Amino acid sequence: MCKNFIKCYDFRRNYCENMDQKDREILKFLKENSRMPYTEIAFKLGMSEGAIRKRISKMEENGIIERYTVEVNPKKMGYDAVVLLGMDVEPKYFLSAARELSGFECVKWVYTSTGDHSIMAEVWAKDTMNLENIISEKISKIKGVSNLCPAILMDKIK
Repeated sequence: MCKNFIKCYDFRRNYCENMDQKDREILKFLKENSRMPYTEIAFKLGMSEGAIRKRISKMEENGIIERYTVEVNPKKMGYDAVVLLGMDVEPKYFLSAARELSGFECVKWVYTSTGDHSIMAEVWAKDTMNLENIISEKISKIKGVSNLCPAILMDKIK
């Protein structure tokens, strides 16, 4: 973590106040393609490669950039049933249920939330029969789960 984290982090607004428009543009490029060369970002922004490298390093140190990853298309990998799953869990089992759910390979992300459901997850299944098995044999058996509300995702727009 950045040595100057307390100085640059605005706890009321929950962001680093030292970020400027150039940092935001760098993040936009990296979100589009996390493998974009620093030289290409520098060219697009009219900056030096060294300046881009320092800015990215600072954002990593400050926790703004947490990791670099690959986004895959589940349908092209043979997963025809992708579901956004809302879960209601008894309060005393809330965190343990979220952790257990996170351990399933078919679960791609897990968020704790407020609103209609206390946990939201994205689940990938080969087909609807596989999805039914995942829900009935794995997820519904997590201690404290009281309600599951799956919504099949059709096409990703953004």
